[in-house]
Amino acid sequence: MKEKLPVLEEVRPVENFCLYVKFSDGHEGEVDLSEFAGKGVFALWNDYSQFEAVSIGSAGELVWNEDVDLDGIGIYLRLTGKKPEDIMPWLRELTNA
Repeated sequence: MKEKLPVLEEVRPVENFCLYVKFSDGHEGEVDLSEFAGKGVFALWNDYSQFEAVSIGSAGELVWNEDVDLDGIGIYLRLTGKKPEDIMPWLRELTNA
């Protein structure tokens, strides 16, 4: 049986392209997204008020507009330092096949 993945429950901008995030399993803290600022679609954040307009999308992703979003699980991995197979053990079976 596959375990339930953590779901993003709360997000708010902090400063310097950092976000406070909280997940359904209790993990919470700040993630630094400054490495993305001004690059590609993230040029949107050149207007810092656009970065501050972050919200949680219907699939648990971070959303800034219809073109700019980041996967919630990726943010969870960044926050916790875990690897995908740590939260999805069934991935080990696929990679060892």
